[in-house]
Amino acid sequence: MKTMKIVVLDGYTLNPGDLDWGELEAQGELIVHDRTSAELIVVRLEGAEIVLTNKTPITAETINALPKLRYIGVLATGYNIVDVEAAVKRGIPVANVPTYGTVSVAQFVLALLLELCHHIGQHSEAVHAGEWSRSADFTFSLKPLIELHGKTIGLIGYGRIGQEVAKVCEALGMKVLATTSGRSTPPSGTTTVFVPLEQLLAESDVVSLHCPLLPSTQGLINKERLSLMKPTAFLINTSRGPLVVEQDLADALAEGRIGGAGLDVLSVEPPNADNPLLGARNCIITPHMAWATKEARGRLLATAAANLRAYAAGSPVNIVNKI
Repeated sequence: MKTMKIVVLDGYTLNPGDLDWGELEAQGELIVHDRTSAELIVVRLEGAEIVLTNKTPITAETINALPKLRYIGVLATGYNIVDVEAAVKRGIPVANVPTYGTVSVAQFVLALLLELCHHIGQHSEAVHAGEWSRSADFTFSLKPLIELHGKTIGLIGYGRIGQEVAKVCEALGMKVLATTSGRSTPPSGTTTVFVPLEQLLAESDVVSLHCPLLPSTQGLINKERLSLMKPTAFLINTSRGPLVVEQDLADALAEGRIGGAGLDVLSVEPPNADNPLLGARNCIITPHMAWATKEARGRLLATAAANLRAYAAGSPVNIVNKI
């Protein structure tokens, strides 16, 4: 039986060496590249039937240059890096991994929020620098500390991750507001209240973004909407960078019009050195890592392998385009 040629274009982010490619190796001739530059994409995919990619783009030009290509697997939930229409024209299914990172991303939202409330890293650095040893008192704090119990978090988007964040925040005693286009009422067993976006922004102590990047949501958080938020409120974004107009957020932080921000995503990644948020006041930025616990990456790799097995068996799953 002919062996499928499977090429992973950018495997390092998913598996820097702590996971096993075995489930994919069992399905064909597997070639894994840590990273692939734009000029090498077609070269590395020559003769491949199966391509797996995380952030390396698969354009219409690439698809049309690869006559043997018959399956595209995205090693992520978002699949905007693939020209889905071009794949449809060629009859090539595109599969994603929809649920692997829900718990890990929700945990990271809380990590960003707790850091904004307690400034744990800054206090640890101060202790190691000798400030506690020199203190006249048994304790000190460099900034006011914030208790979350009784505070309100507003979730813009109420899919799997938004709902998981709601559960965690409810457990902390927070009130939860949400706005979404996906459903009209919250599920049973939750205290979440659905409200219009403007009300959510005005009433929330924390606003957390969990909506997809669409033409209708690009620049959703801009100067006008930031002006609706409380001057003490925090903005959390673990979704997509372009949801936020970065200069508007940097200006709001600089002028004290909101209290702080915790961002795991930016509009350009890696960011340009002149990104206005890199020097913004009370702005935590992490390198798009909320999804990347070992447990979540393991689930992602296992699901990608299961997707490919299902395709090979004639019953494809998690297909995002209609062939």
